[in-house]
Amino acid sequence: MTDSAVLYEKIGKTALITLNRPQKKNAFEAAINEALPAALKAAKDDRSVRSIVLTGAGGAFCSGFDLGSLEEGEDAVFAGRKLVLGFQEWFGSLVDLPKPVIAAVDGAAVGAGFSLALAADFMFVTPRVRLLPTFLSLGLVPDLSMLYVLPRVVGLAKAKELVFCARPIDAQQALALGLAQAVIPQEQLVESALQFARQFDDAPSDALGLAKTLLNRSFETDRHAMTQFEASAQSLCGASRYHAEAVRRFLGKEGLPYPGAVLPQP
Repeated sequence: MTDSAVLYEKIGKTALITLNRPQKKNAFEAAINEALPAALKAAKDDRSVRSIVLTGAGGAFCSGFDLGSLEEGEDAVFAGRKLVLGFQEWFGSLVDLPKPVIAAVDGAAVGAGFSLALAADFMFVTPRVRLLPTFLSLGLVPDLSMLYVLPRVVGLAKAKELVFCARPIDAQQALALGLAQAVIPQEQLVESALQFARQFDDAPSDALGLAKTLLNRSFETDRHAMTQFEASAQSLCGASRYHAEAVRRFLGKEGLPYPGAVLPQP
C-alpha cells in the first residue's frame, strides 16, 4: 500500500523497508513510530529473509523527530525522557537484529534520523547526502544511541567535534570518517544496496547472527569474557550442517557456499 507510513517489500531474500512520509521528509511521527517496529519484527521473524535494506522515500532518509507532533499537556520535565525511552523500546531491536542491515541514505538524515542510519551495519549514501547531528542547535543532546555509537565509529575526539559543531557531514566526509561504506549515484542507490544485500543470501545466517551479536558487545566486554563467548559460538557453528557442507566442498575443491560479499566500487 503506497499510503502506508512504512513500506515493506520482500525482494528475493532481502526485506526492503522504506520510510514513506516524504511530505514530512520521513520524520519520526506517530504513523512511522508504529509501523517501523512492526516491519523490523517481520524481517527478523521471517527465516527466509537474510538481509534488510532500510531507506526513505522522496529524496530524504529521515528528518528526525517531528517537533510538531509533541503532545500538549504533558509534564515537560518528563515528556522528553518518556519520548526517548519509547523510541528505545524498538530501536534496540534494529541494532540487535541478527541479520545484515544496509541503510540506503539519500538527502537528509537529521538528528534521530542520523542515529537511525548509524544503527545499520552498512551505510550507502548518495553524493547529495547530508548527515546532520543538529541536536545542539536545538539545545538538545544526541539520542537514539548516537552518544554510544558515534564515538565507537569515528573515535571520541572526532565524535565531540561532530556533535559540538553540529554541522552537516557530506558524502565524502562520511566516507572518510568510516560512517559510510560507499557513495552511490542517487538513481542507483536502492538497487546497489539490494545487490549488495543479495550477496548474503547464501551466507551462514546463524554464524553471521552470532558474529554480529558478539561484535556489537565487543567494546564493553573484556578480552577474557569475549574468548569464552567466541569458544561457545564456535562450538555451535562447528556442529552445524552448514559448516559440515562447507568443509566437504572445500576438501572436494568445489568452492565455498559463501565466497564473501564485496562492497560496491566507486
